[in-house]
Amino acid sequence: MRIHFWGVRGSLPAPQLPSQIQSKISAILERLTPEDIQSPESRERFLADLPPWLFGTVGGNSPCVTVAVDSLKDSIVFDAGSGLREYGIAETQEKQKTEKYHIFFSHFHWDHLQGLPFFNPAYNPAVTVDFYSPMENLETALHGQMTSPYFPVHMESMGSKKDFHILSGPVNIGPVEITYKKMNHPGDSYSYKVREGNRSFIYATDTELSANDFQKIEENTGYFENIDLIVLDSQYTLGEAIEKYNWGHSAFSLAVDFAANWGIKRLILFHHDPTYDDRKLLNILQSARWYAERMGIKGIEISLAMEGMELEL
Repeated sequence: MRIHFWGVRGSLPAPQLPSQIQSKISAILERLTPEDIQSPESRERFLADLPPWLFGTVGGNSPCVTVAVDSLKDSIVFDAGSGLREYGIAETQEKQKTEKYHIFFSHFHWDHLQGLPFFNPAYNPAVTVDFYSPMENLETALHGQMTSPYFPVHMESMGSKKDFHILSGPVNIGPVEITYKKMNHPGDSYSYKVREGNRSFIYATDTELSANDFQKIEENTGYFENIDLIVLDSQYTLGEAIEKYNWGHSAFSLAVDFAANWGIKRLILFHHDPTYDDRKLLNILQSARWYAERMGIKGIEISLAMEGMELEL
């Protein structure tokens, strides 16, 4: 099972500003010495030693995560934020074309829909796109954002075959089983649990963790306990989470506590605030790891979701 991140920002896309790029270039040049450019090897060493916030970027697209399984030709997609456009571009460049896409929506806030009108495969008559949500307004919501005055191209113009599925139980796609759970977010949001054989992960964007999520009741235990990996909303620092109570997002420290509570092996911090630059986000990652160490939490691998990152289970 391969999990690929095409969009990791929350609320709205946040592209790099020219001033941010200029600041990175300036900071890199300040570190440069004549010895660093003497040979190809020295240049490579110099680049390798740069901090991650300087050499690369977390990315600016809104949520889209895909899952690929070797024995399955279909593609499984979670959310259709602006990252879905990047995925569609990548798909058109593949020699072996995917013929069926399964797109699951956490909810219908615009940062989770806005990539759909730009998803190239959806305009291909040879393609089938299946849409899934527990929310009954699934079809209305998707059509609604592609109508005048919001968008000039209607969904009917997409040449693919489209099917809409209102979820009422588990979904089986080849060897993959997908279940879901309502989370705490204004207007509701749903997490999805993906299981293939003895491997499992949860995609849980847009959730404000509460005491209820930590309770050792049967519903929670059967869903969260001992999974391999969770992609979890960690948009705020603890201070911001307190200030923005009931906004529907979590603090990174609560995400660490949650993973420890349920024996989750790998935690991916996700749904990054659009106002955070790369340096602040990587500082948050360091803070999350420091917090786990300070609290004596062991056995959890903590990472930051970054565009282009691919994880294997």
